[in-house]
Amino acid sequence: MAKTAGLSESVKGTVLSAFYWGYALSQIPGGMAAQRYGGDVMLSLSFALWATASLLTPGTAESVRAIILARVCVGVAQGFLIPAVHTVLSAWVPPTERARAVSLTTSGMYLGSALAMQALPAVAAAFGPASLLRLSGALGLAWLLSWRASLATLGRRPPSIPVSSSGPADDGKGFAPGSRGRPGATPWRAMLRSPAVWAIVANNFTFHYAFYVLMNWIPTYFDKVLGADLSTMGAAKTLPYLTMFAASNAGGWAGDWLINTRRAGVAAGRKAVNTAGFWAAAAALLLMPGARGVAGGVAVTTLALGTCGFARGGFSVNHMDIAPKFAGIVMGISNTAGTLAGVIGVAATGVLLEGAGGAGVLAGWYAALAVAASLCLAGSLIFLWHARGERLFGGDATRL
Repeated sequence: MAKTAGLSESVKGTVLSAFYWGYALSQIPGGMAAQRYGGDVMLSLSFALWATASLLTPGTAESVRAIILARVCVGVAQGFLIPAVHTVLSAWVPPTERARAVSLTTSGMYLGSALAMQALPAVAAAFGPASLLRLSGALGLAWLLSWRASLATLGRRPPSIPVSSSGPADDGKGFAPGSRGRPGATPWRAMLRSPAVWAIVANNFTFHYAFYVLMNWIPTYFDKVLGADLSTMGAAKTLPYLTMFAASNAGGWAGDWLINTRRAGVAAGRKAVNTAGFWAAAAALLLMPGARGVAGGVAVTTLALGTCGFARGGFSVNHMDIAPKFAGIVMGISNTAGTLAGVIGVAATGVLLEGAGGAGVLAGWYAALAVAASLCLAGSLIFLWHARGERLFGGDATRL
């Protein structure tokens, strides 16, 4: 579409970034709404809004303002999604299974990306680029119908699982088991002053910094450093996404195994998975500039993304440990930081590469990837020091 309309690179960048600004703006409001109205309701609203916005997005690039508006709307609507998912999981999944549940649900985005990379180019070639917008919207509406049918089958049962594995499930300020009442006032001041919350925020930032840098700069890395065109690599280019899908689930299972089988504390289990993932990711990032050949490049980028995915079994579950009744809000706060990390990281990488003399100069890649690796290590150390495993907000502090 952009090529046909003759759009400049700066205009294309503006259109692409419009989604992220909308996505960042709606994370915290989405968490608040999920807490107030229910994660199931906000999940339905999210899919209805972004699917409709996709279907209404102009099929040509002639009206740039309309496309930007549509992308912002899609971003805002999808910003409701992750906080809603975590609110649902916090209410419906037992504490001993939450790491696996979070890993399975969030890893679907990586599996979907891998499938999209394989299937969508053929769809665009056969029916035109605009067909991708219609297909995306139609799939979103189809999922929405499936979700609502599932809720109807379950009889729209209220959450019946206690927010912690031991101790009182309700202190008079939040959801009692078997009820759908509103939780009490959100303890904003206490949460924003809590080192445990900021440990989660810091790690969401570092994860998404590395993730977005790799996802946006991998094509340039393969072209300028390895001399290979990523678009001609066939199924191999989906390997990082497929590995992230598998590794994210492995991290969730590893965390639950440490807690349930090895009898580690919740904090210890989360910290072990988080540390292993981010330290391995840091090492892989530092190896990328010196990779030998295409196979070596694929191996280290896959390792970097896979180990980042593994780390999600630590920090990405921890908000449901410390604030199960406010999981959507804490996730909204941390995911806002993650979105901003993507904007900052992608831009900073470009500056570092240009400052070193261009993307073909290895010194720039060493500098850019060293920043990402350093953040992974720093985030893991913050999590090691400040992360907690007991419930801190929404009820009596219950040691798990």
